[in-house]
Amino acid sequence: MIKIMKLSISASLFITTLLLSSLSLAAPKIQHWISDNGLAVYYVYVPELPMMDLRLTFDAGSARDGDKWGVAGMTVAMLDKGTKDLNADQIAEAFESVGAEFSAGSARDMAWISLRTLTLPEQQSSAMKTWLDVIKNTAFPEKDFARLKKQALVGLEAEKQSPAAIASKAFYKNLYGNHPYATPQNGTEETVKALQIADLKSYYSRYFVAKNGQLAIVGSIDRNAAEALAKKVASVLSAGEKAAAIPKVKPLAESKVVRIEFPSSQSHVMIGQPGTKRGDKDYFALYLGNHGLGGSGFTSRLMKEVRVKRGLSYSVYSYFISMREPGPFLLGLQTKNSQVDEAVKVANDVVKDFQKNGPSEEQLKASKTNITGGFPLRTASNDDIIGYIAMIGFYGLPLDYLDTFTTTIDKISRKDVMDAYSRRLHPDKFLTVIVGKKEAQVASDKKAEKATADAPK
Repeated sequence: MIKIMKLSISASLFITTLLLSSLSLAAPKIQHWISDNGLAVYYVYVPELPMMDLRLTFDAGSARDGDKWGVAGMTVAMLDKGTKDLNADQIAEAFESVGAEFSAGSARDMAWISLRTLTLPEQQSSAMKTWLDVIKNTAFPEKDFARLKKQALVGLEAEKQSPAAIASKAFYKNLYGNHPYATPQNGTEETVKALQIADLKSYYSRYFVAKNGQLAIVGSIDRNAAEALAKKVASVLSAGEKAAAIPKVKPLAESKVVRIEFPSSQSHVMIGQPGTKRGDKDYFALYLGNHGLGGSGFTSRLMKEVRVKRGLSYSVYSYFISMREPGPFLLGLQTKNSQVDEAVKVANDVVKDFQKNGPSEEQLKASKTNITGGFPLRTASNDDIIGYIAMIGFYGLPLDYLDTFTTTIDKISRKDVMDAYSRRLHPDKFLTVIVGKKEAQVASDKKAEKATADAPK
């Protein structure tokens, strides 16, 4: 009964937040300062409801794993499993008893620790006490570590039966070579088995430090209260040092096709190259252009050419993943094994045609309307805002990024899009990863299909 009541309250607060926030289209104002020990703080005042979101973000993603692949993800997964005085169940109950939510996660560039709490004095104080205890006194208990390692190994074994997972790992490996972005975020069976608690403790003490992190605060607390809260958070972190710069990403020198045999009726295809990084001068032109190329579902150029006109794939899409160094431009589809070569050719031809002719003025206008019209909804809740300002702080983007987003999109011309795509995409050097039946079997399937089609009815 208690859990049901808490869920109902949480849902009501969320719905009310959306309704209230949608009344205001102004982008949230971001305030910024740096604590005495080097923790960068980004704060947005949202007074509508007695709620607060906190997110500590560190330069501690899988790109920092070194030769211990999976250590970043495992470290984050262990954070709420025990402190010096509390076990995992007690931590969970401490948050739940005051309606607070703890979360943590990691990606290639970053790792984060988050808290959502009511700002009513008793609830906020209790939630903050537990959250700070987890950050300062995380204990990495042996029993939970052993259990999580087993879960990780089960997950890695399950991925062997997933053509999508196989394709993704092969894509990053072949796209980035010896760069840290190439390594699997969840490690391998060999590296996960080799991980020790000492590795996690060392990783945590090195990277989860003030000078290597940012704190985002969003909610109904004023600037003075936010400064006091930031001091408490900074006080449980050692100053430490900022992580060293990661290597530059090298562009692809030539095209490459990687075929991986998998006993499925369909092939999973991933095509791409290194794309953009955060703060890239071409980011907005590429982002806007991709909306029409492969980012807008059934109205996209890829969907019309690959699925609607030719029936080669149920789903086809493209997008840019922007990171500290250029993340991938990725074009993905699934198709029958016997059609994979045709589908790949058509997809590449669409990209080449888009480079040459660009979107029409009508298509560009439709993309702008869709992106700018929906943008206020993407900054309508605390959860949306905290994600944006954490990203802005981590990548050092301008504090007016949200204020200028829609005007920046509106100013981009068709010529700007075509210029960016002509310079930044290189279809003649694309990496193509295909996970499905091997070529000889595909040829056999084609022959069998033809024989069936030609048989007397």
